[in-house]
Amino acid sequence: MKKRYVFVIAAVAAMLLASGCSGFQSSGSESGKVTLKLFHRWPKEPEKSFFEEAVKEYEDSHPGVSIQTEAVLNDSYKDKIKVMLGTSQPPDIYFAWSDEFARKIIKGDRALDLTSYYKEDQKWSGQLLQSQIEPFSAGGKTYGVPWQMASKEFFYNKDIFKKLNLSPPKTWDELIRASKVLKENGYMPIAFGAKATWAISHYIGTLNQRLVDAKTRETDYHTENASFTDQGYVDALAKLQELLPYFTKHVNSVDHEYVRQQFKSGKAGMIYAETSEIKLVNGSVNLGLFSFPDISGQKGSSDMLAGAPEGFMISSKTKHPKEAMAFLKFLTSKKMGEKLVKDVGKFSPVKGTANKDNADANQLEAVDSLNKAKGMVAWFDMDVDAEIADAYLTNVQKMLGGDMRPEEVMKEVQKAAKSK
Repeated sequence: MKKRYVFVIAAVAAMLLASGCSGFQSSGSESGKVTLKLFHRWPKEPEKSFFEEAVKEYEDSHPGVSIQTEAVLNDSYKDKIKVMLGTSQPPDIYFAWSDEFARKIIKGDRALDLTSYYKEDQKWSGQLLQSQIEPFSAGGKTYGVPWQMASKEFFYNKDIFKKLNLSPPKTWDELIRASKVLKENGYMPIAFGAKATWAISHYIGTLNQRLVDAKTRETDYHTENASFTDQGYVDALAKLQELLPYFTKHVNSVDHEYVRQQFKSGKAGMIYAETSEIKLVNGSVNLGLFSFPDISGQKGSSDMLAGAPEGFMISSKTKHPKEAMAFLKFLTSKKMGEKLVKDVGKFSPVKGTANKDNADANQLEAVDSLNKAKGMVAWFDMDVDAEIADAYLTNVQKMLGGDMRPEEVMKEVQKAAKSK
């Protein structure tokens, strides 16, 4: 069987590292200190300062530890971490998405088993939401530490909705009707940019969850028996296609940051966004939230939220597992969780870290929804085999451009599933 997510062979890894792939110095001690290498995906603000301040505070209180940090942007990170984990000196601590992304790393024996740390320090582990730990687990063992959690909600401009006498849609038909009214009155109904395909995956993941039964999705997403032949997948794409007249113009040419600005400037009535973006929108519009609307005949529960935790794993090759774990415990302490909410606007999986002192009503509503959710629907591009995700998303992009029909997209997905 064709293996998709193999780590790059040593020769290629060595060549990439020699060409500047890694900014880390050699591992080991620095003036008698334990040196840890930390690799994450936030070279921009506000996360950049958050990590810089966290590292400085930790080093100041732990003079025997030095932490070298490297960060690259999201899309580059996905490829670079695969290379780095295949070398003889991978980062001690590295960012990881959950679910299938994490499971591939675990299967490759690149992640340290952290189960004993969870069991031995239940004062620390007990403060983490269990629902956010499970996506980093496999075979009854835990291999990652959740650092932030997020879900998708529809954001809407309350002032525009009030002006047009609209209510937050609860059903798909209501969403279409609201979109028509917004368009007729000169507003972009739904701000959406598909230039980066991860944005497409968030719609696909939600629509598939609603229109394909859970057992079928589980088989197609996570087993060798994937077929993607269920009619629900075609129906999900048809629903996405139904929204096309109400999306941002030239949808494949604009990215998410552009359309978020479109929403912030009051040009768009709605945007399907991550709850971690609330802070980025606050102050620009009179913001309201509503859940993804119910679809007639749906097979999936409306109590499921699209989203997943993101966190960190420790290399199975690290020479300093205790020190690496100690830093992750610090990073997921209540103090740092509260700082994450206040300074970054992301939600910590540490219980009680979002409160009236550091979060507004929308943020508290989002956290409450996360706590009450029946379950999470993982980010689609992180929950399926990468070849399947690529076939799915690149062809959906073509569909949004008018070059393919839903049935044609799924035929390409089915080919990718058979080639695994």
